[in-house]
Amino acid sequence: MSSITNKLKIGVSSCLLGERVRYSGGHKRNQTVIDLLGDQFEAVPVCPEVEMGMGVPREPVHIVKGNERFVGVGSGKDWTEAMHSFNAEKLEELTRLNVSGFIFKTRSPSCGIQDVFIHQETNETTSGLFARAFMKHFPHIPVMDEEQLQDKKARENFIARIRCEEV
Repeated sequence: MSSITNKLKIGVSSCLLGERVRYSGGHKRNQTVIDLLGDQFEAVPVCPEVEMGMGVPREPVHIVKGNERFVGVGSGKDWTEAMHSFNAEKLEELTRLNVSGFIFKTRSPSCGIQDVFIHQETNETTSGLFARAFMKHFPHIPVMDEEQLQDKKARENFIARIRCEEV
């Protein structure tokens, strides 16, 4: 007997699932994220840098002051327009998939929801370019990062909010 499940879909930064997509070729597998997904939720992995063609390994990028450009650390290559194109396509895909929440990678220049340092700016932070686009496109869908998920009460609230989004 085949089992068709109607699991709620949650977007997840791919590196948190143990995928080797980071600039160094590594991952940031997070057991709390894995445990939260369990058999209740279906993960929809997302790595903006890989999906927009930057490859692995790759040069790290950062957000640079002045219109918040997405720039290669060593080469100075500007990936901002590629990121904007990726965002538009990925947000449409996530709309079709009907995601109910998203777990982002902390402080990532693409996926950080807060505390992403702006290069050449003293103590100023922002959100990553994909995370910001996601939160603007889906203002009512709950988001967290893997550090916030370490707090049991915050994690339970996140799950409750996701389940309410299903209705």
